[in-house]
Amino acid sequence: MIMPDKRTTLANSSLLVLLLLAVITSLSMGTVQVSPPDVLQALMGNADPMTAFVVNELRLSRVVAGLLSGAALAMAGCLMQTLARNRLATPGIIGIDNAATAFAVASVVGVGLSLAPSAMALAGAACATAIAFGLAGANGTRGYRFIVAGIGIGAIAGAVTQVMLSRVAIDAANAAYPWTVGSLNARSGNSVLVLAIGLAAGYAILMLISRALNTLQFSDAVAIALGTRLKATRILGLALSVLLTGLAVSVCGPVGLIALLAPELARTICRPGKVPLTASALAGATFMVAADLLGRTLFSPLEIPVGIITAIVGSPYLLWILLKPSRRSLT
Repeated sequence: MIMPDKRTTLANSSLLVLLLLAVITSLSMGTVQVSPPDVLQALMGNADPMTAFVVNELRLSRVVAGLLSGAALAMAGCLMQTLARNRLATPGIIGIDNAATAFAVASVVGVGLSLAPSAMALAGAACATAIAFGLAGANGTRGYRFIVAGIGIGAIAGAVTQVMLSRVAIDAANAAYPWTVGSLNARSGNSVLVLAIGLAAGYAILMLISRALNTLQFSDAVAIALGTRLKATRILGLALSVLLTGLAVSVCGPVGLIALLAPELARTICRPGKVPLTASALAGATFMVAADLLGRTLFSPLEIPVGIITAIVGSPYLLWILLKPSRRSLT
């Protein structure tokens, strides 16, 4: 495990402060306004019943779901970009999000699949990754062939999702709709718990292999010379990326651009040469909580799904990357 340097520690601390501010603000704002001191009192169990109900029952679970799913998507994006050595290689762009969504929607609308949406989303993410990896051939996760294959798989999965929604009753389609755009409204507590466990386990494993992940940013010859087991590290990294993506999609749906924006911010503010997993997770959690807050309050009482907010904010940046690619490496 690599000890963090001062710049990385400062960056992580700053992102943590921003995350805490986003959480407190999200718990405070809404149809019923609650002051930050009252929010803290409610979290400690000392508030009046009405305030405690609004904060702990109506808002806290949603904020926790956003925090965990944002962190998981951002870490998955950072991992995928490192494995592919490409800033565009995120779960949303290479089709993992869409495939996970298609499988989850299949469970919700009832097409003969009785598994829980969380299990189905994980299965969909794994299938999409396996197919993309197979189509990429000897290149594995490296190069544009893997990305192009993933884009095609994502397009097919998106089409399948639309076909399923068009062939079911309107009530079933409405129930599945949030999965197609990304939403944190009324998410299952069991799915959030499973995500929390998976995120904690995944983060612990990634910290143990952080040195090996750092060497993947160099050529294969250099990484091997530094003692890295390339094949094992790549397989483990890819498996963790799929796990984190599938669990996150099972909670929030396809909010793919979080996986693009958060790692980019983390690399900008952290020390070059390291894979900024912690900073990516903190940035992703902050983005998700802030985007959900905007969606809830911007046009209240009308609610905009968090996936639409992140698409509006992140799409221009994606276009900028495509039109003016950076010459610097991922580090």
